[in-house]
Amino acid sequence: MTAGPGCGQHSRPPPWTWQHGGVTAATDPTLFPQAPQATNFPAAPADADAVLEGLDPEQREVATALHGPVCVLAGAGTGKTRAITHRIAYGVRAGILQPNTVLAVTFTNRAAGEMRGRLRQLGAGGVQARTFHSAALRQLQYFWPKAVGGEVPRLLDRKVQLVAEAGTRSGIRLDRTELRDVTSEIEWSKVTQTVPADYPAAVAKTTREAPRDPAEIAQIYRTYEDLKRDRGVIDFEDVLLLTVGVLQERPDIAEQVRAQYQHFVVDEYQDVSPLQQRLLELWLGDRDSLCVVGDASQTIYSFTGATPDHLLNFRTRHPGATVVKLVRDYRSSPQIVHLANGLLAQARGRAAEHRLELISQREAGPEPVHTEYGDEPAEAEGTARRIRDLIASGVPAGEIAVLFRINAQSEVYEQALADAGVPYQLRGAERFFERPEVREAGHKLRAAARFGGNDALLDDAMDLPSEVRAVLSEMGWGDRPPAGSGAVRDRWESLAALVRLAEDFARARSGATLADLVAELDERANAQHAPTVDGVTLASLHAAKGLEWDAVFLVGLTDGMLPITYAKTDEQLEEERRLLYVGITRARRHLSLSWSLSRSPGGRAHRSASRFLKGLRPGSGGAGHRSPGGSGGIERGIGGGGAAGPGGERNAVRRKRRGPIRCRVCGRVLNDGGEMKLMRCEDCPSDLDEGLYERLRDWREAQAAALGQPAFCVFTDKTLMAIAEAVPGTEQELASIPGVVRRKLGRFGADVLALCAGEELPGGELAADQAGGDEDATE
Repeated sequence: MTAGPGCGQHSRPPPWTWQHGGVTAATDPTLFPQAPQATNFPAAPADADAVLEGLDPEQREVATALHGPVCVLAGAGTGKTRAITHRIAYGVRAGILQPNTVLAVTFTNRAAGEMRGRLRQLGAGGVQARTFHSAALRQLQYFWPKAVGGEVPRLLDRKVQLVAEAGTRSGIRLDRTELRDVTSEIEWSKVTQTVPADYPAAVAKTTREAPRDPAEIAQIYRTYEDLKRDRGVIDFEDVLLLTVGVLQERPDIAEQVRAQYQHFVVDEYQDVSPLQQRLLELWLGDRDSLCVVGDASQTIYSFTGATPDHLLNFRTRHPGATVVKLVRDYRSSPQIVHLANGLLAQARGRAAEHRLELISQREAGPEPVHTEYGDEPAEAEGTARRIRDLIASGVPAGEIAVLFRINAQSEVYEQALADAGVPYQLRGAERFFERPEVREAGHKLRAAARFGGNDALLDDAMDLPSEVRAVLSEMGWGDRPPAGSGAVRDRWESLAALVRLAEDFARARSGATLADLVAELDERANAQHAPTVDGVTLASLHAAKGLEWDAVFLVGLTDGMLPITYAKTDEQLEEERRLLYVGITRARRHLSLSWSLSRSPGGRAHRSASRFLKGLRPGSGGAGHRSPGGSGGIERGIGGGGAAGPGGERNAVRRKRRGPIRCRVCGRVLNDGGEMKLMRCEDCPSDLDEGLYERLRDWREAQAAALGQPAFCVFTDKTLMAIAEAVPGTEQELASIPGVVRRKLGRFGADVLALCAGEELPGGELAADQAGGDEDATE
C-alpha cells in the first residue's frame, strides 16, 4: 500500500506492511457502529426550532443551511462555534441529520472537547467531534487489519530523537536549534506531500528558508524515513498519510467510511494543510454535504503547511455554495475592535482582500493602552504592576494573559509576576499531564484511591478536596506558593492546579470519590485536557489562538520581534501582522500593548515600536513622549519603572529630529537596521566607492588597534559602507548617516571627511579624543 504519488511514501510497500500477504478480519466493530435509522429521532420541528433561539440572523442562517456546501467566514469573537454546533443540533433534532453520520473536525483536542460538550448540551451527543489526526487514527486502527494485516505500527512519541539519529547516520551534526528546525522541515514536507528527493525543489518554489542546505535536509529526511521503517514505527504525520493511502487504494474501505460519515463540518478551515484537504476530499467522495468555517485573517500557521487557499477557493470549487459572513463581535469592546479593524485595514495580499470588518456588540470599554519602556525588565515590572492593580480592582487572575512572540520572552515576566506575588501559569511549554510532578501525583492519588482506607494520612480528610490536599502534601504542596520563580514554583503551580480541579470536580459531582477523580484525570490525560489554573496566563501568540481573556497584555512589540527579524517577504510580514491581530482579538475589555527601547537597563535605546502600530497608536505620527494617563490611554512609562533609561530622553529627541529614514534610491521608509545605516533598501542599486571603502576599512583597523578595541567599536561595516556610498563632504552630511553619532563625529569626523576628500592621513595618526569608553560604540 502506498499513499499515492506525492504523499511522502515509497513507491513499494515497506517490509512491515502486508504482513500476512492478504486480508485479515477487522477488529473492534464498535468503532464504526451502524448508523441508526431516521425513525430513531422523533424530535418534532418545534423542538428543533428551540435550538435557533438566541442566534443572530447570520448565525441562524448558518444553522438552517443544512443542504449543499456551506462556507462560513467568521471573524474573531463572532460566535462561530455556537453557530456550527447549533447547526448540527438543529439538523439532528429536526431529523435531517443522524448523529452517527456527522463528523465535526477541528485542530486541537481542547476545541474538539468543547464542541462535544456543547453538542451534548444541545441534544446531539452522538455526533463525532475530533481532530483530523484523531479521526484518521481511529479509522487507521479499525481498517489496518483488513487493508494490511496485523496491528498498526507503534506511534512514535518524539520524532526529535530519531531525527537526531538520522542526522548522525547521515554524517551531519545538528545543534539543538538546528535539530528542532530540521524536524519542522520534515513535518512540513510530509503535510505538503513532498518526498525526500523533491524537498530541495519544493523549498526553492516557496518563500521558505531552509535552516540548512536543502540537500542535507533531504538526506536526513530520507534516513529518518528509513529508520522508522526498519523499526516498525510511524509518526504523527504518517497517520494522515497512511489513512489517505488506505482510502485511495481500497475503494471498498473508502465506501465503508463514506457510508458511515455523510455530513462534514470543518472548523478553523484556514489552517488546513494540503494533506488534510486531501483526506477531507477522500472522506467526502462525490458528495457535497460539507460546511467549512474559517477566517483568512487568522492564518498564522503557514510554517506548518497550513494555507488559507482552500478557504479562499471554496466558492471556486463549489460554485453553488452558500456563503455566510459572521461579523458581529460578541467578545471585544468597540475600542478593541476598532484597533483590530485598523490593523487589518493596512494589510496587503489575497487574505487581506477577504478581511472581515468586525462590529462590536459589547458595551464601551477603556481605550487600549500603548506603553513605551526603557528596557525589558522595566517593561516586565510595569506589566506586573498593572496586572496587580487589575486583580485588586476585581479582575480574576485567570482572566488575564500576557502574550509574546516567542517563548524565550517569558522568563522576565515569570520573575516579575513572582516578585509581585501574582500567580501565573505558562501555557504551551510542556503538556500538563507529561510533567514529572503531575505523573507522580497521579500515581499517589491512584494508590490512595485503592488503599486509602488503611492510610492514616487520610484519617482527618472530610471530603474529596481535603483528601487530595493530604496526598499532595507528601509531595511538598502547601497552601502558600514558594517565593520566586523557577522549577520549584512551576512544581507548586502544577500541584495547585490538581487541587483546584478536585475542588471543581467535587462541586460538580456531589459524593464523588477519589477513584472518580482518578478516572477523570485519566480521561483528561488521554484528551490532553489540562485543568485551568487560577493565575495569569503566559503564552506565545501562537499558543493563544482560540482563547480569550478579560485583559490581555501584548508585550515586546518591537520591530525585529513582531514582525520577527527573519520575516522578509511580503507574505511572511503579512502573517506576522495577522499574528498581532490574533493577539489583539483575544481581549474582551482591557488591552495593553507595550515595547521597550533596549534589552537591559542602561543599554542603548536602539529599538522602535512595531511598524504594525504606526498610524494606530496615539502619537505614532511623530509626537514625542507623553505622560501616563494622557488622552487616548497613552502610557509611555516615563518614571515609575518605565523610564527610557540613561540617555533615553536625549535619544528620543534625536529620533524625533531625524524622523523616518527613507531609502535614498526608491524613497521607501526603512525599518531594517542594516538598511537604515545604508540609507537604501538592500535590493536597491549601490553606488559604493570601493576604493574609499577599502581606505576606510584600513583606517578603522589602525584606529581600533591603537584604542585596543574591536574594529566595530569604531564603525561597523554597514556604517563604513554607508559613508563610502554617500561620500559626505561636510560635517553635517556625515552626521546625517545613521551610526555616526555625536561623539563619534567629534572623535573621527575629521579623519573620515579627509579620506572622503581623497586626502592622505599622517601615518598612525589617531583621533583627538581617545579617552574612556564610548556608550555608543556598539551602535
